[in-house]
Amino acid sequence: MSAANVGPERPGGQGLDPNQEESGNRAILQLLTTDEGAAWTDFVATLRVAADGTSAYEAWARRGMVRWVREYAPDGGYEYPVLEVLGQNPLANQDPFALPTYEAELAASEAGPNDRPGSFIPHDAVTYPYAYERLSQLFDNPNAPDLVVNAEAFAFGLSPGQHGNLDVVQSRSPLIFSGPGAKHGRRVAAMARQIDIAPTIAHIMGFPFIDGRDVTGRMCSEQGFEPGVYLKRQDGHVLTEVVDDAGERPERVYLLLLDGQSHTELVHRLESDEHSIPNLRRLISRGTLLEHGSITNFPSITWPSHNAIGTGCWGGHHDIVNPSYYLRAERETVSPQGQQFDTARFLSPEVETLFEAFHRVYGEWDGAFAGALTASIIEPCTRGADHATLERRIVGDKQALIELTHETQHEINPRWKDELEDFGHRMMGEIDNRGLAQARLLFTDPAHAKPKFIYHEFSQPDAAAHDYGPHHEGARAALDETDTRIGHILRTLEGVDCFEDTLFIITTDHGMADQDVSLEANPARIPERNGMAAVTTEPFIYLRDVAIEIEVAHDGRTGRVTVVDNDAGTTGEWPPIAGAQVTVLDAKHHTVSTAHTDAGGTAGFVIPADVRARDLALSVVAAGFNTRHVRLDGTNLAVDLREALYGNAG
Repeated sequence: MSAANVGPERPGGQGLDPNQEESGNRAILQLLTTDEGAAWTDFVATLRVAADGTSAYEAWARRGMVRWVREYAPDGGYEYPVLEVLGQNPLANQDPFALPTYEAELAASEAGPNDRPGSFIPHDAVTYPYAYERLSQLFDNPNAPDLVVNAEAFAFGLSPGQHGNLDVVQSRSPLIFSGPGAKHGRRVAAMARQIDIAPTIAHIMGFPFIDGRDVTGRMCSEQGFEPGVYLKRQDGHVLTEVVDDAGERPERVYLLLLDGQSHTELVHRLESDEHSIPNLRRLISRGTLLEHGSITNFPSITWPSHNAIGTGCWGGHHDIVNPSYYLRAERETVSPQGQQFDTARFLSPEVETLFEAFHRVYGEWDGAFAGALTASIIEPCTRGADHATLERRIVGDKQALIELTHETQHEINPRWKDELEDFGHRMMGEIDNRGLAQARLLFTDPAHAKPKFIYHEFSQPDAAAHDYGPHHEGARAALDETDTRIGHILRTLEGVDCFEDTLFIITTDHGMADQDVSLEANPARIPERNGMAAVTTEPFIYLRDVAIEIEVAHDGRTGRVTVVDNDAGTTGEWPPIAGAQVTVLDAKHHTVSTAHTDAGGTAGFVIPADVRARDLALSVVAAGFNTRHVRLDGTNLAVDLREALYGNAG
């Protein structure tokens, strides 16, 4: 392994350490070879940490495995040398331009149900854009799992449309820059990621360079570079393909996020129905559309992705690694997405939101006309926004908001309440209508300046695509309704002379793929359902394991074992496990002796005089933890994944 190998930025138990070799390998084997696992699981990824602290990243699939490391690149950033491949590298194809159209998705798919357009795309037809980077960044975070499970693109949950995977369909978002600072009337084939949006906005607005941290977590000055980033932590870069540096700078930025809107479906509507979505067409005509969209955070799911867009940082760096995740030290599962409100506190203080950056450059808003008024409307990225719906900070008169909400209430399609299955999905039209009222009031209220930066989510496309599927007529109706709301925004800005000097960005937080709901699939739950001790917040698996220290007396007649929780607590110490059963086994797996650990996690055991210590092993069983099997020298007795999965190839 290279001396330049760069491990996780903040080690905190993520990935598999030597104490988790047995349980980790067992879980991976279950995820890939049980009947459900073989049908549902595409691959399983992890960070493998050796006893000497070095680490490598792995992805295991039935068709093969790949192991790679991360190293500093000479000109900045990272590079990802591959150390080992067995069979077929499951992440070999990382083309971000694959399956670029609706027709290409259908051509790559297996037939779906007759009552809707179906595109059940197998793993050999998808690609995994920026796979090494997107998987590696996740494991930078101590809240990352031990294992992350990438389901087959069509095999997750009970909703006809789903997302979350690493594959190109679920990870691709449309991306359009429109207005001053953006090139007009263009379609470009650019390699883009959602973390590139924030630095591109900062560049177009003319923000100054600062001595911040790049994707490696190091300051520019620390690397011998001049200040060269726009944000406190900046993983992305400027999308020069969309920027018009010769034009006028915008006065403000309006970021429109159409949650869950399929890129290929949006382009299909633009090309196949010339009278559809007129307001989006208007914005696209005065800007640049990225033909292949851009690639979102992994997991490609709401709370992590929204905050990746709003900070220019991957989820492994901004801390909200999943909608729900496990805090090892606290022994607690938190769910920012489930909580919905007041979730800014989960965001790392080491990153900077666009709201905070706008205030840094233009000044804090004073409540009236000085400084930059910023707004987060029904948007999960909130920290630093003056108006933040999901932090319960509302700028403007409540009665005026009620009146504006009533004005457009009739535009909500009644089908949502009749047809959408999830209660929250049925309410999305109401919620988006309230958000529209907030946006209109922010621009028309004479008591304060016009907003300088707005990040505005529309949830209806996501709700409909989940319950109907991304290419269903119902999902198209949701996009039409959202386009109508965008029309109100454009007319509002025109009415206050703000349209021409506003830069609009249109994007989403993730893609969407058709699902075979008959499978009722959820592969990440397989190990837990099969009796393993784990905390599962799909697609994450946090294994509950014990660490073992063994000492054999100098005369070889007795030994002592100490058993502690493998996850440190809030004090940084590893809690001892009392009452664990320790069984000494000989080479034929016969019981030699048994003992139970005391309050300090320690137990003594007997070694018969006629048995060599090297021929003995320990079985340690503790309630709430996975069973450990180790030799007395501490060597794990774990399944050999290479042999079990690939035979002689290993």
